[in-house]
Order: sequence, then structure tokens, then C-alpha cells
Amino acid sequence: MRKWVIFAIFLAIVFGILYYLTFGYYSEGKRGGFITKLSNKGYLFKTYEGELRMGGLYDGDGTMNSSLWVFSVNGKNKDAISKLEEAIKNGHRVSLTYEEKFFALPWNGDTKYFVTNVEVLESGRSNQQTVPPPPPIPAPTEIDTTKVL
Repeated sequence: MRKWVIFAIFLAIVFGILYYLTFGYYSEGKRGGFITKLSNKGYLFKTYEGELRMGGLYDGDGTMNSSLWVFSVNGKNKDAISKLEEAIKNGHRVSLTYEEKFFALPWNGDTKYFVTNVEVLESGRSNQQTVPPPPPIPAPTEIDTTKVL
């Protein structure tokens, strides 16, 4: 009887660790940029895979390096998927909230990064205030040169 109790405790610990490694995460954060790709992939387990193009730093020769970040979105997260599709269609910048998993498991997606929330940001041009044009310069008046000394 005692062997079965120890075995049951051992199994509970193993299943608890496996559950945590499958559904838990060890890091979370935010990244911002432009979505360049979003596709629904998988033969048996369908997930959405995307690419985020983030702005980079300028090199010494004046070119800008941008980095590419790949991520996955759970197919059940319809709100995030619709916002990502809207951002691609309109070319808007986005801020992605993500969780980093321990492993890339086949039923979760191709990456360890899973987007949980999407915030579509306004484009930089629409945030600028419009400045009224300067008032017109009055036309020069004529000078009467007949009364000059």
C-alpha cells in the first residue's frame, strides 16, 4: 500500500512538471514594429505564425538595420489575429505583448514566443498637429517719387 502512495505522489509531481513546462512561461514582454507576415500553418495543429519588423540602429555608412522577430499566435485568440490582420492591411505600427515558453512544442506553434495581446498604434503622421499657414505678406505700396527732394 505504501508503494502505491509513493508512486501516486511521484506521478503527480511528474505530471505537474510536464503541465507547467507545456502551459507555463518564464518570460513576458512587449515588442513594437510593423507586421510583415501572418500565416495560418500546420498539418494537424493549426497556429498562426507571424513576423515583426522592428526598427534598428544606423550603421556608420548611413544604412538602417532592422531586425526580424518571429512569433506564434494561438488560433483561439481571435481578437489578436483580427488586430494583426488590420495592422497589415493598413500598414500600422503595433505593440505586441508576448509570453516566452520553455520549449517550442508542435501543438503550440513553431516558436517559443506567443503573442497574447496586440495594440495597434496610430501612425506617426496622424499624431502631428496641423500648424496654420502664416498670414499673407501685404503687397508693397507705391511710393510717390514726384515729391522727392
